[in-house]
Amino acid sequence: MQRYSKEFREEAISLSDEIGPKKAAQQLGINYATIIDWRKKRKTKEKKEKSTEEPKTVEELQKEIAELKKANDILKDALGFFALDR
Repeated sequence: MQRYSKEFREEAISLSDEIGPKKAAQQLGINYATIIDWRKKRKTKEKKEKSTEEPKTVEELQKEIAELKKANDILKDALGFFALDR
């Protein structure tokens, strides 16, 4: 089994994003399944990194709640407007 450097893998994944995994595999002379595996691992890693982000602070959550309430009120007003129009 051949080992590829991290840089090669990253470049191969980047190329596969641009031209597709089949064409990238053909151009690079590597197995199609290898590139697919690397892409899956990248996706899993990205999901893991995203899920380990710091939780929001209380202030951030309160701000988000206020924004959502404001948007909800706007939608309620719009619903009332359109319901009267019918």
